[in-house]
This record gives sequence, C-alpha cells and structure tokens, in this order.
Amino acid sequence: MTENILLTQIDSRGVATLTLNRPSVHNAFNDDLIAQIDDAFTKLGADPKVRVIILTGSGKSFCAGADLNWMNSMVGASEAENVADTTRLSDMFYKIYSCPKPTIARIQGAALAGGVGLISVCDMAISVENVKFGITEVKLGVIPANIAIYLLPRIGIKAMQYYGMTGLIFTASEALKMNLIDEVSSVEGLDGSIAAIVNAFLDAAPLAVTECKKLIQYLAGGALINENRLETAKWLAKVRIGDEAQGRMNAFLKNRSVS
Repeated sequence: MTENILLTQIDSRGVATLTLNRPSVHNAFNDDLIAQIDDAFTKLGADPKVRVIILTGSGKSFCAGADLNWMNSMVGASEAENVADTTRLSDMFYKIYSCPKPTIARIQGAALAGGVGLISVCDMAISVENVKFGITEVKLGVIPANIAIYLLPRIGIKAMQYYGMTGLIFTASEALKMNLIDEVSSVEGLDGSIAAIVNAFLDAAPLAVTECKKLIQYLAGGALINENRLETAKWLAKVRIGDEAQGRMNAFLKNRSVS
C-alpha cells in the first residue's frame, strides 16, 4: 500500500486543510511529496468550492526541509540533473505563492530550511510557542536560493543576512518580530487563532480576496519573483555540485546513518 504522505480535507464551508504526513522524517520533502503538494495546490486553487487553504504538518515537526534519502540521491548528480531537481522544488513553492486562494500556515512544530520556505509562500502564518525555526542550508554547504526570493521581501535584508548566512536557529518570538509569522499561540489556542483568520476570509467576498491577493503580489514585485525563480534554482544547482557542498552533504549523511 502506498503511503498517504499528503492528507487533504475539505469541510462544508470550503476550508481545505493539507497535512504533510511524513512524521517519521519530520515531514521532509522528497520527489513524491513535492509533486503531491504541487498537484494539490493546482486543484484546490481551481476549485470554486474552496475558499481558504490551511497547510500544516503531522507529528512533532511542521517541515524539516529536504529528506535525507532525496539529498543522498542528488550527491554526485550532474548540474543538469540538479537543475531539474531544484526547478521542481521551485515550481512547488511558486504554485503555493501564486495560488488564487488565501493560504495559512499552521505551524505546530519545527520548521527548517524548506520548511521556512513553505511558511514564506503562504499568505499568513501562525505558530505555537517553543517552535524552532532555521534557514539552515549553509550548514550543508548549499544556499536557500529557492526560498530567498520569498523570504527576503517578508523578513528583510538584515534578518536574511543574520539567519540565512549563519544558519542559526531562532524562536517563534523572533520569527514574529521579523514578520515571518503573524501570531504566536499556545498549543491549546492554535486552532482558535487559525479559526479567527479563516472566519475573516469566509466573511469577505471571495473574488475580492483573490483580486486583493493578486494586487498585493503585483505591487510587491510578483512578476519579478516569477522571472527570477528559475535563475535562483539554477544557482542552487551550481552550488550543490561544488566540492564544498558535496563534502558537507556526504559528511552529514554519513553521520546521520551512523547515529
């Protein structure tokens, strides 16, 4: 039986909830999950019954970024293979970013690397307390290229320099200060906080919400993001095939397999 790695629920109000369902690997990305997320946002974005999309994770983590086995498959791959791989990930992030429906990240656990990217492409984000965040790509000798085009307008240059260039972990309160998230909630209050935003969207006119989202993205340089995202995917691929990245990823995978 194929593992159901992305759960989809749509209630009678048109509120869709997508749950990353790979808790044993902290909901990390692999090719299958990337493809399923892309497909889900395509379908939900086109479904007239859907009014709001909530993205969350199962288990202890929201999303820990790249899956170890997926990373391992790309160690030693050619630049062309890496470009194809990073472009699929770029396409997924853009699909969420450009989805015509309002999107909310419900962050119930740690978000690292690509997990922070998922938050940055959602319209709003609410996190529980004591969550760890990190733009940790440099720890593996790579760069946050696919997510930086969304993160930079959201958190600003200084936060991107401080956390993106160091890979330092930061807290939910720090994520709130830098505008990565919109609210910090207790565990018990998380769903109530999500419900308040959902109800606001449901009370608004759906076409107006969609057009307002498009307007905001247009004025914020959305066209430039679409233009640049494939170049940043190529940039990541170029860095990933370098000796430094290959050595760091190999060492990381070796250490994880031993532990």
